[in-house]
Amino acid sequence: MILSAGVVLFLIAGTIPSANAQKVFQSALIGFYNQENLFDTVNDPKINDEEFLPDGINHWNTAKYMRKLQHMSEAISKIGLSVNPDGVAVLGISEIENRKVIEDLISMPALKDRHYQIVHYNSPDRRGVDVALLYNPKYLKVLATKSTRLYVKGMPNFRTRDQLLVEGSLLGEKIYFIVNHWPSRYGGEKRSRPLRDAAAALSRHISDSLMAINPKAKIIVMGDLNDNPNNESVLKIMKAVGSEKQMKGSDFFNPMYKLYKSGNGTTAWRDTWSLFDQILLSPGLMGKNYSTWEYYKVEVFNKQFLVQKEGRYKGYPYRSFAGGAWMGGYSDHFPVYVVLIRELRK
Repeated sequence: MILSAGVVLFLIAGTIPSANAQKVFQSALIGFYNQENLFDTVNDPKINDEEFLPDGINHWNTAKYMRKLQHMSEAISKIGLSVNPDGVAVLGISEIENRKVIEDLISMPALKDRHYQIVHYNSPDRRGVDVALLYNPKYLKVLATKSTRLYVKGMPNFRTRDQLLVEGSLLGEKIYFIVNHWPSRYGGEKRSRPLRDAAAALSRHISDSLMAINPKAKIIVMGDLNDNPNNESVLKIMKAVGSEKQMKGSDFFNPMYKLYKSGNGTTAWRDTWSLFDQILLSPGLMGKNYSTWEYYKVEVFNKQFLVQKEGRYKGYPYRSFAGGAWMGGYSDHFPVYVVLIRELRK
């Protein structure tokens, strides 16, 4: 039951002394959403954006761009409304060309009233796509930001998305976000695996640096990892395990692991579902007393309006392009989010 904006009433099994007792909890939704090539229509000579120009292969124009903005803003505006009427407090995004397209996105009617703010750096990716963080200033105050480049040994010319670190205060409590878009599987999963392993090692290094200062640091690593929860980059290098009972030392908890094992996914290719879009949680966010921000649940936001209804890709995410053809949809990925809750003390 929603009490008021940002406040949700929960009955937490095992923590309430009486069957009739109730506690009031604040909620904060943290999400991630791959925007599937959110490009503007202007040529940037510094990047390879030719396919998303009016005379490019996708015949990208103002009408398509505006439809894309409308759809993506609509989808973002609906994430998690059943839990919190404010929707997502913090949202990591990927596959955005520049800051201007993000500004256009958050200015759309569906999102304008939320007053989302932006953390963004330009990445060295050859296509110019970046990661960024959107946040509702009603929930988060940004304290510091940093963008870290991924260097791969023996590949001096390799260029990909930077990893974005944001330190913030979530309604008065310090928290860190690391936003990722790890290297793709272009050339095959096995051949490209070392690139994602390197990306995982960087995310792990950033996290370890934070936990060296404060072992109980609340850290959320999110992104399109281009690997599943059981791949070595996530499970072995990032040390993100699928069960709270398996967590040891500074291991992360991966709430997406059980979802993946039960057949859930966020993107599909050749009739095979993958759960590349993940949110990983440091030990500081795990626990059951909820006196501070702690993990409550995870969701893949795969509502029917985001699903392709017919044709070759029926049942897949309803995307903007498929097989080189304009579909006019949303994204080829479903968004994901976790719910953090904290007891609201009088």
